[in-house]
Amino acid sequence: MKQKRTSRRPVRQDTNREGMVRKLHVGRKQLGLEDADYRALLQRVTGKTSSTQCSEGELDLILKEMKRVGFKTSRPSGKPWVRKVYALWDEMGPLLRTGGTREALRAYVLRMTKVSAPEFLDEPKARHVIEGLKAWKKRLEDSQ
Repeated sequence: MKQKRTSRRPVRQDTNREGMVRKLHVGRKQLGLEDADYRALLQRVTGKTSSTQCSEGELDLILKEMKRVGFKTSRPSGKPWVRKVYALWDEMGPLLRTGGTREALRAYVLRMTKVSAPEFLDEPKARHVIEGLKAWKKRLEDSQ
């Protein structure tokens, strides 16, 4: 008699993997790698030409190699209001013409507060920016 398999192991969803791939693309941009150079780096380190084909371990090896050749990662800000500004901006990105670039955010913050970047905001000015972003996001969502 053939026994039926009743349970399967759930497929693991790696949110860490997505973050690692994002870091790879940030590193690629920071190092100024053209597509061919980036793919050559992937090929040299993992034997694969696309980050989507790589395991988490291979992605880690690629990140270590990028750091060895000069990629510098930055730590998230310790200020919760700065993280909130970036979180709102990232949510709005798909709705914006610019796609939500960091340069566009800096320009918005400069217009709103006369401060050059979100990292330099104090809490009251950050609250002003956050409320402005919330209102802008609502208008964008309502127009769709």
